[in-house]
Amino acid sequence: MWDYSEKVQEHFFNPRNAGAVADANATGDVGSLSCGDALRLTLKVDPQSEVILDAGFQTFGCGSAIASSSALTEIIKGMTLNEALEVTNQDIADYLDGLPAEKMHCSVMGREALQAAIANYRGEEWKDDHKEGALVCKCFAVDSVLIENTIRSNGLSTVEEVANYTKAGGGCSACHEGVEAILTRVLAEQGKAFDPYAIAPEAAPSGGGRKLGNLERIRRIERSIEAIRTNLQRDHGDVELIDVDGKNVYVNMTGACVGCQMASTTLDGIQQRIVEDLGEFVRVLPAKAMRKSA
Repeated sequence: MWDYSEKVQEHFFNPRNAGAVADANATGDVGSLSCGDALRLTLKVDPQSEVILDAGFQTFGCGSAIASSSALTEIIKGMTLNEALEVTNQDIADYLDGLPAEKMHCSVMGREALQAAIANYRGEEWKDDHKEGALVCKCFAVDSVLIENTIRSNGLSTVEEVANYTKAGGGCSACHEGVEAILTRVLAEQGKAFDPYAIAPEAAPSGGGRKLGNLERIRRIERSIEAIRTNLQRDHGDVELIDVDGKNVYVNMTGACVGCQMASTTLDGIQQRIVEDLGEFVRVLPAKAMRKSA
């Protein structure tokens, strides 16, 4: 499972500043329920000094999203708006003694909500990044602007890291080519070459956990798939694990799942379940993809 620091757990089980701020004069909304995460940040700002007197959050998301939102409100209270704009997503993660790499997108969402709230207070129009740039990841509505900015500000160099920080590419994988194109361009500007075969650096465990061995890793994948099979069998379909090759998990769809128009959506759901249970980024692919690569 995810390796959470004690501070992340503390802010999840006992979140600070949960709920809307009374008499708030700034509101920032980011995310979408249809994409899995959403956050509303409300602020009470002193009109004279522009100091943030109070901050509150309402979020729909995982434990990391709740903890990141809680941490953000604690960080910015007492800051001026200009000081708050200097807070980065890495500052939020550091405040929590680190986040699992696969959950860094939660800190990015907090940073965006803060920008939106400050723009709202100042009467400025703040737009979601996917409205400003070409939509790259349709699964999570992530555009090229957000991807490029996140790569630059966090020094990212692999598709896996981009998925961890923005969720782009963490669904059906159809946008990986687009993500690679952005990485290639940004890294070239920095005098670096994009390596499509590079592996994201291992993050130090934030909670003192251990890395899974191969056998335990495969067993967890098997359990994740087994948990999904019941629903598929109810509709006269099924799925079986064929092979695990690094980050690629190959499965075989049978019964009513073969040729089903929702097959790709089913694969996305299986992938999301495995990612959540395993605590790492993987790609779930049909068995025929394994034969092609061979």
